[in-house]
Amino acid sequence: MSKALTKAKGFKKSKSGTYLSIASTAFGAIGVAKQAKKARTEHDTLRLIDAAVSAAAIVTGLAILYRELRRLGDDDVLLG
Repeated sequence: MSKALTKAKGFKKSKSGTYLSIASTAFGAIGVAKQAKKARTEHDTLRLIDAAVSAAAIVTGLAILYRELRRLGDDDVLLG
C-alpha cells in the first residue's frame, strides 16, 4: 500500500476527517430539503417519500459520525 493511501485512510479516521465528513453529510441535507420542497409543491408523493428516506439516512449518518467523533475524543483523553 502506498504511503499516500495509508495517510488518506488515517485522515478518514481522524478528528479532522470526521469533521469533514459531518460537513459534507450536512451539505447533502440541503439537496434533500430542496427535493422535499419541490415534491410538496408538485404534490409528488413518491419524491416526498424518497426525500424523507434520504433525510433519515442523513440523520443516521450524522449520528454515527458524532459517535465516532466522541470516541476519538475519548481516545485523546486516554492518551493525554
